[in-house]
Amino acid sequence: MAIKLFVEKDPNESYLNNTTIFYYFSTFVLFMTTWEVNDWLIKKSKNTPQKNELVTNIAIFIITILFVLSLAAIIYYLGIFELKSICQIVTDDPWKVFKIDMFRALGLAAVFSVFNQFYWVYKDKRSLELSLLELKKEMMTSKYSSLKSQISPHFLFNSLNTLTSLMYEDRDLASDFVTRLASCYRYILDNREEDLASLDKELQFLDSFIFMMKVRHDGAIYINTNINIKTNTVLIPTLALQMLVENALKHNYYSKEQPISIDINVKDGRLIVKNNIRKRVDSETSTKLGLANIKKRLAFYTNKDVIIDDDNGMFKVSIPLLSRDKIIVKDLTVA
Repeated sequence: MAIKLFVEKDPNESYLNNTTIFYYFSTFVLFMTTWEVNDWLIKKSKNTPQKNELVTNIAIFIITILFVLSLAAIIYYLGIFELKSICQIVTDDPWKVFKIDMFRALGLAAVFSVFNQFYWVYKDKRSLELSLLELKKEMMTSKYSSLKSQISPHFLFNSLNTLTSLMYEDRDLASDFVTRLASCYRYILDNREEDLASLDKELQFLDSFIFMMKVRHDGAIYINTNINIKTNTVLIPTLALQMLVENALKHNYYSKEQPISIDINVKDGRLIVKNNIRKRVDSETSTKLGLANIKKRLAFYTNKDVIIDDDNGMFKVSIPLLSRDKIIVKDLTVA
């Protein structure tokens, strides 16, 4: 029906005459060309960084119009001037007919190009709304899982057992242990609602966590930190750093004779946590829920991937650092 609006037809003529067939066929070709070219340009723009979306949309519209008009000029010139005997276009002023046909082609290209771009805007908006709702659900689940894992009775009981032993062996160290334990839980509870935390705060929290782990496993854990950036200017998912270190301790065997070495550094805008592999024989198969947790939370703020390498006896996780100044999304509310 849309194509029919752009075809001029004498009501006394048959639909099967050559002129009408020519105009229906040419209009259909121009309609499909408008659609395909516009779609291709829109999809290409989505894979290219954009500085100004309005300028991009105007450029897509103009390019589509120019391409369709070029094709229309070829079709109508051939039909009116070169193949007029076949198309049976009878007129005293062929250039006038050509101009009218070109004007119709312009109208068709403009209408369907604008319609198609509005369709993509609606589609993207709907897709974004669904993604936000899904991410909101995943973020809430991830936060709960992180908090639950950190305040688990297993972690608390081990810490209390260590503390009990220290009270008889070294009261000063026991006092430090209590302070660090309280610091860990205070940080967890204070930041349980925060999606992101600055790297300096995460490192401070990790310092307390590492202190307790080293006390519990004296001489079996070596952690090397080499951070050469301003840690208060970048963000990572809350508790992500501790989660990566804990995973290394959870899934590997270590002792004084065979200690585990964990290296933490920053390179090319990424936080890298690397450890030597000595998998526990009695450990459960890794579900990788911790890494999945971090990936989902980062996906809301960046398109950069979490990179995992497991070769040459080393396990390495690299996560992108988020610039505090470039975080655009502040919450997960869908308007």
